[in-house]
Amino acid sequence: MITNYSKTSTVRPFSRQAILTQRRRLKMAQSAHAYVRGNTIKFYEWLNSASAACLVPDGPPVWICGDCHIGNLGPVASSTGKIEIQIRDLDQTVIGNPAHDLIRLSLSLAMAARSSDLPGVTTALMIEQVVLGYKQALLRRGSKVTEKDVAPVHLVMKQALNRKWRHLAEERIEDVTPHIPLGSRFWVLSAAERREIERLFSQEEVRRLITSLKARDDHDVVQVLDAAYWMKGCSSLGRLRFAVLAGIGKRHGNGLCIVDIKEAVKAAAPRAKDAAMPRNNAERIVTGAKALSPFLGERMLAAQFQVSPVESHSVVLRELMPQDLKFEMERLTQGEAIAAANLFAGVVGKAHARQMDQPTRQAWAAELTRSRSKTLNAPSWIWSSVVELAASHEAAYLQHCRQYALEKTPA
Repeated sequence: MITNYSKTSTVRPFSRQAILTQRRRLKMAQSAHAYVRGNTIKFYEWLNSASAACLVPDGPPVWICGDCHIGNLGPVASSTGKIEIQIRDLDQTVIGNPAHDLIRLSLSLAMAARSSDLPGVTTALMIEQVVLGYKQALLRRGSKVTEKDVAPVHLVMKQALNRKWRHLAEERIEDVTPHIPLGSRFWVLSAAERREIERLFSQEEVRRLITSLKARDDHDVVQVLDAAYWMKGCSSLGRLRFAVLAGIGKRHGNGLCIVDIKEAVKAAAPRAKDAAMPRNNAERIVTGAKALSPFLGERMLAAQFQVSPVESHSVVLRELMPQDLKFEMERLTQGEAIAAANLFAGVVGKAHARQMDQPTRQAWAAELTRSRSKTLNAPSWIWSSVVELAASHEAAYLQHCRQYALEKTPA
């Protein structure tokens, strides 16, 4: 049974939205890179513009991330303990144009280079490597770039390999004891939310999901020990988000786990015409995850969260693993930035390639490199796209900061 029923917190369910909106605006004002990560809608607006229609090639319809920025890539653990760099967040996944992921990734890398005070020529070289790394993965050719070529990536991968449950607990809930301390990140639940979490965890499919890890017994019981509303992320702030601490096995003999329950909303990412996708948003996310990031997809479950008899939300349940980390790429050398572009594009290329047969991969690889200039070893469509997007996002970021400052300054 959940143990925090009597806990108090300064943030009550009825006051969450205003606080979450303010937190999101603050995070987006911290840097141009953070603004790009938090304002995905602006990217989609550009994709639907006449300018994008003229520039962007039509790729074969496959599951794409839809929000493919650096923060959504990182080490991910499988249920058997293997670790790979894969796409970590699939909220916007749809069957769509794979070129959209390439452009979004390139924009994210360009803004990361800006945050690292790197010269513009670095961005040009990065775009070259995005196309090269993606094409190598698409055609299943090996790349000479490794994780060791990017110090921040190498460091995080080493951490992922050595992390245990206590590291996850201390990082996520700032404690290793079986409770979630309420405070700035974890807020009190409503009575209806508490009851619904208990109901969800009484279901057999949730028990099977949690006991599917290699080290656990398939017949283990799963008990909810504690739960809280979770203030987390940037673009997802404002949606339902819960952290659940569960015990596994009799008297928790097979350990503890943290399960993330996240509301699934309609994707804003442009989808391919007549694409056959699940209508339920949680099922869409899980299906896309299985196609793009198998390690993550096998650890996810779609469900319905019934807040009241007339209010139900699609949600995705995912057990957090100690090895699941994200890369912070705010400070890069020129060499690291160029290598990171190749490395991350290769991850995305691999995710797309597994959904295509060989003729489709070859045709798409050839289409990618059309309109390549004599001076820049990258097609003009991706370079022009990034230039337009970087300029519009930079202007929008400054406007956002100005508006935020005006709102914070007393009259």
